[in-house]
Amino acid sequence: MRLLISFAALFVSVALLQLGLGGVVPLDALSGAVLGFSASEIGMLGSAHFVGFFIGCWWAPRLMGEVGHSRAFAAFTAAGTIGILAHMMITNPYAWAVMRMSSGVAVAGCYTIIEAWLQAKVTNETRGRAMGVYRVVDILGSLGAQLLIGVLEPAAYVSYNLLALICCAALFPLVLSKAEAPETGPAPRLRPSLAWHYSPLAAAGVVVSGITGAAFRMVGPLYGLAVGLAADRIALFLAAYVLGGAVAQVPVGWLADKFDRRVVLIWLSVASTLACALTVASVGGGVVAIFLAAGFFGFTTFPIYSVSAAHAHDFAEQHERVELSASLMFLYAVGAIASPIIASVLIEVFGPAGMFAFIAVAHILLVVFGIIRMRARPAPGTRTRYVYVPRTSFLIGRLLRRNNKD
Repeated sequence: MRLLISFAALFVSVALLQLGLGGVVPLDALSGAVLGFSASEIGMLGSAHFVGFFIGCWWAPRLMGEVGHSRAFAAFTAAGTIGILAHMMITNPYAWAVMRMSSGVAVAGCYTIIEAWLQAKVTNETRGRAMGVYRVVDILGSLGAQLLIGVLEPAAYVSYNLLALICCAALFPLVLSKAEAPETGPAPRLRPSLAWHYSPLAAAGVVVSGITGAAFRMVGPLYGLAVGLAADRIALFLAAYVLGGAVAQVPVGWLADKFDRRVVLIWLSVASTLACALTVASVGGGVVAIFLAAGFFGFTTFPIYSVSAAHAHDFAEQHERVELSASLMFLYAVGAIASPIIASVLIEVFGPAGMFAFIAVAHILLVVFGIIRMRARPAPGTRTRYVYVPRTSFLIGRLLRRNNKD
């Protein structure tokens, strides 16, 4: 309890950020459809979000060193709030793309600062419990953000104002905290090739994870509209994906620690391909079937990043783990930037099934590459412990460094 109280301000800020900045993602897709944006323009908004996310990941550690944690957090939160508030002032898809870049910068920047603060406050004895609570708060916040669109009217001032108010509220717990801000550590070097150097399969896995997650979260509302779901049911459709991914962490983690992680990764991708087919086929089975298919899709795709990351860390030296985590995050962002625009164009040209066909092809290629890599070298002799890795900032490796020890 004392541990939870000491980190309460940080965890409350995380929850509010997820609700405010996370809620704008599905709301933008529905609002864009109401305002007559094309599918490709809506997909462009998702890609712009991850461009901003990458910029924020790179910039945040440097800004913290210049102005301190609290001022940097306030600046990033302000950027996110402005990006949300400006939506209904200019209803143009290209202007919205700039606003979504601002939101992406804010998400990455705020998470970087929160994780740096957490890293400075935890000890080896409290790290596991603190990270456990942090993961739960992150997932619950993400779940709440998807459900929000069930009650927010698309393309309405009040909807965006409400999200902006929630985003602003994230300032109070951290900025007004009496806890002393930690010293700013050095920013990790960004070495994109490091993940490929240690494990080409892990590098490919996180790219496919970025393709999958970004396509579903950013373009999923368009798919829901295309198959006839109302806004409240689209919210449940997206929430089922997050819930399925949360449930998967325990059984997949057990399998990844017990068996060759390459085999687990391959079978997850096989199951993901099946989940794509089931999700498309479920449209004719009613709303419940669609929700169950979305949950199964989340169950099979959500853990791929964490399994890939654990496999990459199996080969890394202890002193390179933070930079390896940053490299994996970079590759995830690469897949996430490209995915929404491609998925939205496919929906525009081939219909709603085009998005899941695109995702299925990515997973089939990962299966083939996984089989090739299994023949290239044996499994590592020693393995790190599987942990769920949030895709939040380049600094997440510092928080997980004890869990990643051999």
